[in-house]
Amino acid sequence: MTRYANVFAPSAALALMASLSLAITASASAQDRQGPAPPAAPAAEEPREMTKGEKQLAKMLEGRVAGEPENCIRLRPNESSRTIDKTAYVFGRGGTIWVQRTTRPDRIDDRDTLVIARAGAASRLCRQQSIQTVDQTSGAFSGTVTLVEFIPFKRVSESDKSES
Repeated sequence: MTRYANVFAPSAALALMASLSLAITASASAQDRQGPAPPAAPAAEEPREMTKGEKQLAKMLEGRVAGEPENCIRLRPNESSRTIDKTAYVFGRGGTIWVQRTTRPDRIDDRDTLVIARAGAASRLCRQQSIQTVDQTSGAFSGTVTLVEFIPFKRVSESDKSES
């Protein structure tokens, strides 16, 4: 039968704990005398390369300027929507388009379709609304998207450019 000896006698264990406690207290006291440590300098973020989806969205937004975020938008019949993989949903066409990045843009899949119930001639999409997605090929449920604010991007006209 194997026996394990008690490495520390009770008095030795108490002495060890007391010396550790004393060391921690001394360290804290030394820091108090020196004052608070200066805040660490923020690490400079290295510029990262844009993803394929971000490049695609940037191209769509060329010649447009962002407006104030909106909580809801109206979808009209025959109005376009586009899914940009791992980036955003884009609604509308013409003078104004709205960009919806969702709470998890990294989960946006351009093979999925948003299931939007239309009520009458138009429907509304609003911030904090959850929308189901289905796979385009199989029609199977593929997830849920939670919406955030919609950012409108208006086309800049030639007269607006000359005034700037």
